[in-house]
Amino acid sequence: MNTLKRTLALVATLAMATGAFASCGKEDDTSSTSTSSSAPESSAESSAEESSAEESSDAESSAEESSDAESSDAEDEESSAVESTASAELGEISLATGGDTFTVAAWNADDVPAMLEQWKAATGTSDDKVNFINFDVGGGAASEKYDALFNDGADLDVYFCEADWALKYINDDTKTAPLEQLGFSDANFADIYSYTDEIGKDSNGVRKGVSWQAAAGGFAYRTDLAEQYLGVKTPEEMQAKIGDWESFVTAAEDIAEQSGGKTALADTLGGMWQVFAASRTTPWVVDNALEVDASCEEFANYAKRLWDCGGVTKNPQWDASWYASGQDDSAMGFFVSTWGFGDAILAQAAGGEGGATYGKWNVCQGPSPYFWGGTWIVVNPATDNAEEAQSFIKTFTVDQEQIKKYALDKPEYCNNMAVMQEIVDSGENPNDYVTNLLDGQNYFAVLHENAKKINLNGLITPYDATIKADFIETVQSEFLESGASWEDTQKDFIKKVYADIPDLQ
Repeated sequence: MNTLKRTLALVATLAMATGAFASCGKEDDTSSTSTSSSAPESSAESSAEESSAEESSDAESSAEESSDAESSDAEDEESSAVESTASAELGEISLATGGDTFTVAAWNADDVPAMLEQWKAATGTSDDKVNFINFDVGGGAASEKYDALFNDGADLDVYFCEADWALKYINDDTKTAPLEQLGFSDANFADIYSYTDEIGKDSNGVRKGVSWQAAAGGFAYRTDLAEQYLGVKTPEEMQAKIGDWESFVTAAEDIAEQSGGKTALADTLGGMWQVFAASRTTPWVVDNALEVDASCEEFANYAKRLWDCGGVTKNPQWDASWYASGQDDSAMGFFVSTWGFGDAILAQAAGGEGGATYGKWNVCQGPSPYFWGGTWIVVNPATDNAEEAQSFIKTFTVDQEQIKKYALDKPEYCNNMAVMQEIVDSGENPNDYVTNLLDGQNYFAVLHENAKKINLNGLITPYDATIKADFIETVQSEFLESGASWEDTQKDFIKKVYADIPDLQ
């Protein structure tokens, strides 16, 4: 099972005493090159503003106009749409080139081996040119490993950063180079989801990192239990029942009452918080001071209603009891991001292929759009392989033909609105294992709707992971378990944050 996204989840839901972030579906193992190991693979990412659907359409139209091939044939039109930004011209490289070994580093082998194999095949790069440093640790431990590489002056060209600590490197000009120095411009990334762009920019708005994945999430639910307790038979009917948080909580209370407390609508408190926190409209830190807005109390009150009635399980994420709840009827639904539809979460919760509830799931958008997880590619300013770095990044973030191949083959919900729109419109299913788990439903189509709506403009701070973890830990321990008032809970939360982040005023 993947640990890449497990580590992200650990940070986001630390109070739940979870393990580490997970990811991935049931995919083929891929052997990495040089110093790498092999592992199951998966992904993550998320989205843009409401207008992105219209922007995707515009991008496809302009792509067709720029294609060299002139044909009214539908196949030709589709081909030209795929190639629109793949042929986009890149600028000059101003970093060093000509090095002997192209070195890529990551904390595990969840993503890099598959990416390197596709990139080598597309570019004709030989195995002996590439070195993959696989730390084989959780994502949170990778930062120390990277620091050691920099301190030792070891060879490093490209490395991967998680959302929760990416800004540590993106805001350090000695650790990350502007992608402009590799010849990339804003036009090359016109189709990426806006929230991923926000995370990839430093405090001065300089693009230092880019993600190939968008970890949009949805609400996966047991179709048999949904029909039994809510009378719904389609994902559209389910969405109508839980399309906002008040409706979600009301439905959970109804299910708990009907089932005598046996069945909870929500899988974990941490999962709820991951989703709810993604819709905050205020940054956690403003003018170097903690900002506790009204949404914090709103979430705490929703959580208490569900905690008290049994509308959310008390299972810790990544625990055996959490997965089992998908088979023993104690949880109707799971909040799942793109990487979680395979064995990382949902397939395992169903018992795997042939399991007790395999094929009895569907997915809808849920009470609010959200993303969960993500990884950003950054470049060492001291690289001596800038041409390879440019080519590698282009393959998975600019070249739409290669992006589409990766999205369907791995599978991965990729960070390109035009490509994902094309896949959704074509009806192509990315993975039989997951599609069969969802009774034939194409989950890319559902996640695409959420991905288009996520907006983090002006909301990201370097402290978000710590603050989110402190909040959910305090809410559970004080407000839910100890019965403290919201005022006292809020005071404890504030004290905890300032103890953990003394730099705040």
